[in-house]
Amino acid sequence: GHMDVVPPGSEEEWKYSPLEGKIKRNKYLYGRGAADMKGGLAAMAITLSILKNLNKEFSGNLIFMGVSDEETGGKYGTKKLLDEELRNIKADFIIVGEPTGLGPLPKAIIIGERGHLQLKIIANGISCHASMPSMGENPIYMINKIISDLYKIDSYISDVKPPLSLEELKDLISASFPSKEIFERILNDQELLQSVLNSLVKFTKSVTMINGGIKENVIPNICEAVIDFRLLPNQDPNEIIEALKRIVDELEYELREEPKGKPEDVFVAIEIIHQSEGSYWKNWRHSEDLKTFYRVTNEFYDKTPFYFLFPACADAHYLRDDYCEDTILFGPGNARTAHATDEYIEIEDFLNSIKVYTLFAYEMLK
Repeated sequence: GHMDVVPPGSEEEWKYSPLEGKIKRNKYLYGRGAADMKGGLAAMAITLSILKNLNKEFSGNLIFMGVSDEETGGKYGTKKLLDEELRNIKADFIIVGEPTGLGPLPKAIIIGERGHLQLKIIANGISCHASMPSMGENPIYMINKIISDLYKIDSYISDVKPPLSLEELKDLISASFPSKEIFERILNDQELLQSVLNSLVKFTKSVTMINGGIKENVIPNICEAVIDFRLLPNQDPNEIIEALKRIVDELEYELREEPKGKPEDVFVAIEIIHQSEGSYWKNWRHSEDLKTFYRVTNEFYDKTPFYFLFPACADAHYLRDDYCEDTILFGPGNARTAHATDEYIEIEDFLNSIKVYTLFAYEMLK
């Protein structure tokens, strides 16, 4: 699990101080990182203490890995530990304690995540007075043209099928309901759940930031835009980068590797902010260890858990793709509160996760 958190933002918007760890009615704990994911870290640390105090001889080792840098890509956290420490240790099963509550649904056991690619497009134009715009080249218009052509990327990249179809995902969730008919009725009323399901079966792209302008009466020399791509497992991020370069080329803008040039130069540069591939545990259905984990989870949570994919990304891809395929996400907290104002964790969920971690580790090591 990761120790780092995202900034809390404006403290005035929070019900309670984001760094206080406020407990409300002995039911909720509020604070930045409560769900993502200091709750999961604390649950794992307590699990180690419980098992240690049993004073039993176990048949293997339980390793706790607390890392930094997850929120900025994991290169100096999980990836660094994997390369420098973990490769000498054989792992049979890995749990990443990210919050896997997908309320109002039961608890999810995550067996795969989408990939993530963030690109910054830098358009370099020619600055001039706004009263004589023809004397310059407006980089805001350049960015606008590129954004308007982003739809072309879909036809420029390979067609990749999702690891689980929409119907298969529905079947996985409906296993937690009395019948599939009841689930379908609920699904029809839940736009948020529909959006989550749709996001897991396709490649998506979103312009998330635009920065440009010097003053109201000045044509700027630079405009930047950030595009957030979410990839399916087995989708090559390099294809998307090449597709974006093709769009720039079709618009007849010079493409440079670095955003450097003379004041009279007009060009575009593309910077990779973050790049990680999607990940999926292909043989999860045949894992006896995973069946044990499901049984243990079902024992402590009121609602029947279900297997699912994560709409976002996590450090699990480093571990699953290049070290131990038997890697899941499971932890206390509701994923939708992560990074949000008034982030919180339910104390009962936190305690249940400790029970799940502890009993599963005991089953694995006894």
